[in-house]
Amino acid sequence: MISKFLSKLKSILSKSTVSADTPLKKEKKATKSAKTSKTKTKTKTKTKTKTKTVNSKKNIETLTTLPGVGAKSAKALYEAGFKTTKAVIAADEKDLLAVSGVGINLVKKLKKLK
Repeated sequence: MISKFLSKLKSILSKSTVSADTPLKKEKKATKSAKTSKTKTKTKTKTKTKTKTVNSKKNIETLTTLPGVGAKSAKALYEAGFKTTKAVIAADEKDLLAVSGVGINLVKKLKKLK
């Protein structure tokens, strides 16, 4: 919130120093257009993050289809960089054991799938 205030203050100060002779109405219009452009970029970034979270949830659900992989271990595998079931199956035993929440029994089950 403070950063928004400071950025608005900077934009107002920079506009007033650059164009000191402009009427007040023009400055108001400029700040309104700047506000609308900021809201447009915010909605674009929100939709990008929503699609990323939706994709990550789908990938985590896909990882739970592996035998012995529950929700917690699927999330841990996903966060460790194993985004697909193929990546988990093809991974080295040492790499899988490095993931927290993954034990030797799970690794044995996954290696039987190879």
